Amino acid sequence: MSYVHDIGGLHGFGPVDGRDDELYFHAAWESRVFALVRALIHNKAFTWDEFRHAMERMEPAEYFANGYYERWALGVEQLCAEKGLISAADRAAIHAAMAEPS
Repeated sequence: MSYVHDIGGLHGFGPVDGRDDELYFHAAWESRVFALVRALIHNKAFTWDEFRHAMERMEPAEYFANGYYERWALGVEQLCAEKGLISAADRAAIHAAMAEPS
């Protein structure tokens, strides 16, 4: 079974534009999401396989509408909700905080 992320090797998606001098993180929040996922996995909240699968289960439109670390953020949020680590109220508060102007 193929998921939306299984586009490697498919025609029509163009070349992968990699730059040796490109930063790993383009915004501070990306490094925080990366650290959060690593900490949760280290503390056995879930595994890398479970985290990967959370992102693989995204609807195609959602998957392609978001960037790499946006998918990480959505995946970790979904997985934490499924594992009972955050409540619906927690998720609502997170979304409200993200919607506030910086």
